[in-house]
Amino acid sequence: MTEISNNNIRIGTRESRLAVIQTEIIRNFLEEQGLETEMIGLTTTGDRILNKTLDKIGGKGLFVRELDQALIDGRTDISVHSLKDMPMIVPEELPVVAFSKREDPRDVLVLPEGVSELDKTKPVGSSSLRRKLQLKLLLPDCEFKSVRGNVLTRLEKLDSGEFSGLVLAAAGLKRLGLEHRISRYFSTEEILPAAGQGVLVVQGRKDEDHSYLRGFDDWSSRICSLAERAFVRYLDGGCTSPVAAYGETDGKTVHLTGLYYHDPTGQWHKESMNGPAEEAENLGITLAKRMKGRYF
Repeated sequence: MTEISNNNIRIGTRESRLAVIQTEIIRNFLEEQGLETEMIGLTTTGDRILNKTLDKIGGKGLFVRELDQALIDGRTDISVHSLKDMPMIVPEELPVVAFSKREDPRDVLVLPEGVSELDKTKPVGSSSLRRKLQLKLLLPDCEFKSVRGNVLTRLEKLDSGEFSGLVLAAAGLKRLGLEHRISRYFSTEEILPAAGQGVLVVQGRKDEDHSYLRGFDDWSSRICSLAERAFVRYLDGGCTSPVAAYGETDGKTVHLTGLYYHDPTGQWHKESMNGPAEEAENLGITLAKRMKGRYF
């Protein structure tokens, strides 16, 4: 295992305000350990192309490609990501080395400033197929329209009158200090979150010493995230597929709920299963197999 050569850790991050705030959470932890840090901002392809939905331009990998390359080239030592933005298959040479404690995993409704009810003559903004599928049951009279851009850009579009509301992740708004913009929280039963929603992860190079992150890594978050991602990965789900999973653990058992969408028929359902925490990934795969098997 390669030791860190000095006390300066170069951290790769996307350049949006939310990404920087999230990276500062890890940066502050490292500096409390007496390490020096340097944040290196990178613009990803996914940040540049805003006029198309993700499924049309290559999926979630577009938000990590440039950060991965910086790690491979040695320009950075670690990268920070929102776990829900990471592809389900991570390069073996660039493993996830730490999972943050989970922020609020729920989705929320945001209305224009000063507005208290949805204007059903305008669309609700959401780029997520997972969200749209579940929202149609909760808001059957509403039209849904794709919206791209970072959180602040989306809020500008909302407040300018383009949308009647937005559905966003509570975690991002809270980290941005915009919790006051939340009009309604959707429970995880109403809208099952994306796998890993609310979790930050640190990615590093294989065979290097990342023991300086040991105190940051959260076991419960790691276990639930592994179960959720195994479920989605088995079903080959990503940003183009409305597959979702959410896990909770009491330390011994993981309670995992999955959403499976059968593309040929448009049918979908949710189902839950419990399993030992030490077999979290197997639990995700077992639940995925069971749910998929209903349609074959």
